Amino acid sequence: MTLLSKEEMTEAFKRWKKANPAPVSELDYVNPFTLLVAVVLSAQATDKGVNKATAALFKVADTPEKMLALGEGGLISYIKTIGLYKNKAKHVMGLSKKLIDDFDSKVPGTREELMTLPGVGRKTANVVLNVIFHEPTMPVDTHLLRVAPKIGLAEGNTPETVEKSLLERIPPEFLHDAHHWILLHGRYVCTARTPNCEECLIKDLCKHNS
Repeated sequence: MTLLSKEEMTEAFKRWKKANPAPVSELDYVNPFTLLVAVVLSAQATDKGVNKATAALFKVADTPEKMLALGEGGLISYIKTIGLYKNKAKHVMGLSKKLIDDFDSKVPGTREELMTLPGVGRKTANVVLNVIFHEPTMPVDTHLLRVAPKIGLAEGNTPETVEKSLLERIPPEFLHDAHHWILLHGRYVCTARTPNCEECLIKDLCKHNS
């Protein structure tokens, strides 16, 4: 495993920032609750597929109360095009009820509290903390888990080890937006099957770890 030097890390993120100064989540949402729901629905699904389903859903259920009123069956009618929709519907109903019962219907702002909600793991909590509460967290999804060690940004082969490595190695000034840049790089440039190395902004820095 060859890692980028501190200088190379800074250069890589400078280039990504120049190309995309203010990256945002590709999941559509209208408030903190709908972002939380969208991230739960996006597990093992594409953001595009989730956005297609939630466009109509969030018009009728953009609060925990409205979601509960919709009911599991009602929710399923909107999300049945998404993988694992039955389980996800249960999670969304459960987290909606817990938000009402324990958090005054508001999305909590700590990882510990977020992870008490049904269907919310560390990655989902980190996305919410980063996007809604602007914390410099590192949500490690399949793209980051694959791409960060390959490029040499981080070491590790589990979400938590890669997360820890990235948090330690990324220069602080880039930390808030870093996961967006790496995710987008993995999704559109350094793809799993046919990476587009010709279009890569950091091809001269990449360590090409297998």
